[in-house]
Amino acid sequence: MQYKRILLKLSGEALMGNKQYGIDPVQLEDYAKEIKSAVDKNVQIAIVIGGGNIFRGLQGATEGMDRVQGDYMGMLATVINSMALQSAIEKKGIKTKLFSGIAVDPVAELMSGRKAIQQLEEGKVVIISGGTGNPFFTTDTASVLRAVEINADIILKGTRVDGVYSADPEKDKNAIKYDKLTFDEAYNKNLKIMDLTAFTLCKENNIPILVFDMNVKGNLIKVLDGKNIGTIVTV
Repeated sequence: MQYKRILLKLSGEALMGNKQYGIDPVQLEDYAKEIKSAVDKNVQIAIVIGGGNIFRGLQGATEGMDRVQGDYMGMLATVINSMALQSAIEKKGIKTKLFSGIAVDPVAELMSGRKAIQQLEEGKVVIISGGTGNPFFTTDTASVLRAVEINADIILKGTRVDGVYSADPEKDKNAIKYDKLTFDEAYNKNLKIMDLTAFTLCKENNIPILVFDMNVKGNLIKVLDGKNIGTIVTV
């Protein structure tokens, strides 16, 4: 395997599958299978998942809700998604540990980088919910923060598209796909890979980001095997 320890970032919207809202059990099962295949290769996996399928704090703010209150609601949405994913993974016979950036006893333990590393080294899949624990930060930023805390080799951002394009490939047929980018190139081209705070944190800590289509079965293993899948962004 090319990577020993990874941070897998999944969007909450991806859990909707073919539904308009909430969690699609079929999609959840597919993700659990993909994650098990990586665990079987002895890769240490930490996961951060968004909550956009349930609630988005920023969207709530645009509709008149208090931004801080909305962001905390969004954090709780990530806890719900993380619990669902935890259940699906454990049904595969894999041990997990659920942490959270906000206190939600007895559901999850408060996030600790040292404890998370210990759990990873014991062979458990670590799921980190609750964002950073603070309002005004996205789950993108949370995923980078957690990757730094656990000394991850790379952040794998699982999306619905097969990499980073010059424009939205679903809207622009002439969009060009990039195989490799530097952080500076991505910034100068104004490519929306992650929000700026997350992106800067990645660059400062020299953690590469690989964007790939998580919905294609077998893609996660191909990425871990070093196959030319998706787009990698490095310093």
